[in-house]
Amino acid sequence: MSDAPRLVDSHHHVWDLRRRPQPWLDAPGHGPIRRDFAPGDLRAEATRPLAGRPLDGTVVVQCVPSVTETRELLHLADRDPLIRAVVGWADLTSPAIGDVLDALLADRGGLRLRSLRHLVQDEPDPRWLQRPDVERGLRAVGLRGLAYDLLLRDDQFPQAVRLAERLPQLPLVLDHAGKPPLARGDLDGWERDLRRLAAHRQVRCKVSGLITEADHATWTVEGLRPVWDVLLDAFGPDRLMFGSDWPVCVLAGGWNRWAAAVEELLSGCSPAEVSAVLAGTAADFYRLTPSDRKEPAPCS
Repeated sequence: MSDAPRLVDSHHHVWDLRRRPQPWLDAPGHGPIRRDFAPGDLRAEATRPLAGRPLDGTVVVQCVPSVTETRELLHLADRDPLIRAVVGWADLTSPAIGDVLDALLADRGGLRLRSLRHLVQDEPDPRWLQRPDVERGLRAVGLRGLAYDLLLRDDQFPQAVRLAERLPQLPLVLDHAGKPPLARGDLDGWERDLRRLAAHRQVRCKVSGLITEADHATWTVEGLRPVWDVLLDAFGPDRLMFGSDWPVCVLAGGWNRWAAAVEELLSGCSPAEVSAVLAGTAADFYRLTPSDRKEPAPCS
């Protein structure tokens, strides 16, 4: 096992459009990422060390509501040493949710399933996370030692807070810092609600997705700093984790530019705090271990 400092990317995606279409990519502005992306593409792009740390491991996250996609991600994680954990999808409202989760955990690569996610941001019901069938499904998630990734719009925080109150034993992580409205510039409501959620100690937060919530062409590190300052104060470094949201971040500059921005934001932190944000929090939350598997051989 290497003693080199670790860098964990806690949030990235892969997709093969021939095998699994991604309808959300049809939205305007997504042309640059309307193609296939595989772990090898991430390796090729993520060439810049962050605080002297080369990319060591990742957490791959579901894109579409499909158990088949989750199974494919688990199989991919089983053969690719870069991927240390999978955030998958299963229908939380299904009476068979427990059986579905058990089957996924028993499948090839199933031991790398660490969390579930649903696209709550697309749900019109302002109390979707409080539906009795959803709560039953989330209890099944927790009973199997899994966590839950919260993907929300900034106006959906109240239901996340209620979830944290009702299921205090369920580990939660807020994806993309709750999507602060950086492009609008009015952060007061987001900050108020984020601090309410951060008051629940089982909640972690991903420092990810910020540049795609800002103006893609004109964002600056100083423009992101107000969000970073709130996150650092509300959660502390031991509850924050770096994530790239690659390849979505390509729309706003790409992996290396985002890594450079995070390094600048971390410039006032101690070495221990930097280590927490760049590896420790993700490793603890997703129960990651360094890989002892060899890198896959290049195609001949």
